[in-house]
Amino acid sequence: MSGSGTADTAGGHTAGVLPSDTSRDVRERAQGPHRQVAVLPVGSFEQHGPYLPLATDTLVACAIARELAAAYPVHLLPPVTISCSHEHAAWPGTVSISSVTLHAVVRDIAASLERSGVQALVLVNGHGGNYVLGNVVQEGNAVRDSSGSGVRMALFPAPEDWEAARERAGVRTSLLSDMHAGEIETSILLHCHPELVRPGHETTDFIADDRRHLLTLGMSAYTESGVIGRPSLASADKGKQLLATLAESFEPYFSLVGSDGDEDGATHRR
Repeated sequence: MSGSGTADTAGGHTAGVLPSDTSRDVRERAQGPHRQVAVLPVGSFEQHGPYLPLATDTLVACAIARELAAAYPVHLLPPVTISCSHEHAAWPGTVSISSVTLHAVVRDIAASLERSGVQALVLVNGHGGNYVLGNVVQEGNAVRDSSGSGVRMALFPAPEDWEAARERAGVRTSLLSDMHAGEIETSILLHCHPELVRPGHETTDFIADDRRHLLTLGMSAYTESGVIGRPSLASADKGKQLLATLAESFEPYFSLVGSDGDEDGATHRR
């Protein structure tokens, strides 16, 4: 697949990073029986070892979001490409914004969606350091529940979703060990963007399960290469299976945010 945004379309969306919807597409989708649900990929721009690009988390988030858009009638948004990567600052190329800025960006997007008639927003997070996204979702739903205004929000995938995908795909590394540029991320890029995976992942395995001082010391205290995980075990087939399982796991999220409470359990897959 190509990251240029000019690849073949599937489910009304390009196979690249940017969605190809027109206003007419969005208007027609709004005629469905459920709430309009927007999907916002949130990635990062940070080091991923010597063989994966700085944009890896953004590419992963977009790959998941594309899979959801191919299976569910959602409004796919372009990604947030720079986020909270302060723990990776020791490596050249990493760029971060503050958690306050990321919080404000997502809240502004949610408010804009509400003005355009979109009633629900799912954040597809590709970077574990974006802790603030959980707060955005919590606060947004609390405001909506108390005032009746605002969009319903959800954060995807949860750790349980990743665990189910890991087991189904045959990923051998645990979620604890597969922390950064490991088996999961490398597999997804080998499936979606193999042209961006450089040589080296076959020989860069590194495990550092005890990372209790990560927020104080940063990643450089635990790895010289920037890698924590076992990328040597990655494969394109595992990447394909990971994405397919995550799409299945999204069903209850879509039912929850896309209905008014009377459609729980309904099937909304395309």
